[in-house]
Amino acid sequence: MDIVAPEIETYLSSLVTLPPTLERVAAEGAELGLPIIDCTVGRLLETIVLATKASQVLEIGTANGYSALWLAQSLPPDGRLISFEIDPSRAQLARGHLNEAGLGDRASVMVGNAALLVHKVAGPFDVIFNDGDKRQYPQLLDRLVTLLRPGGALVTDNILWSGEVVPSLVMPPSRSTDETKAIAAYNRQLAADSRLVTSFLPVRDGVAVSIRKPNP
Repeated sequence: MDIVAPEIETYLSSLVTLPPTLERVAAEGAELGLPIIDCTVGRLLETIVLATKASQVLEIGTANGYSALWLAQSLPPDGRLISFEIDPSRAQLARGHLNEAGLGDRASVMVGNAALLVHKVAGPFDVIFNDGDKRQYPQLLDRLVTLLRPGGALVTDNILWSGEVVPSLVMPPSRSTDETKAIAAYNRQLAADSRLVTSFLPVRDGVAVSIRKPNP
């Protein structure tokens, strides 16, 4: 089901002007059927990176690099984006797009399972964008919060999962039951985590923005 009326999504998208590189990468993602964000979520990511004055960003789930472009272009010249992607061919696409945009010097794509790769980076990160395998959301949360600096933002995509996180709202369900259960559990974790203040936003397929509280 649509979380936001398609007419509203079209209107909001019309308010975002994309540079040619982002337009091409978005079109490529649609043609390849990749699960990438849209420009309204991209603009939200850009806003959060700028608001937090981020210089170190971690992304879970690169796909063809569309969201990585939004993140990397928002960083200062000495900033750094690390992005995880399990599919080598997608990672290669993303690297090419980042280099084409002149952002290859501030972004790197690591290939592998995010559940393993999160233990190979040290942090702290100012912003973390979580948009990888939904089944891994619950197991990743504690490590992601540990990697996040106080005052930093953890942004999570697809937290409404076409409405299927609400029991019996969408019948018959069209999404994987395992993924739906994992996202619902993750949302409960976010809401209950005393280290975080989280807002759940009905943007596109649902976006959670969690700010890590200062250390006591």
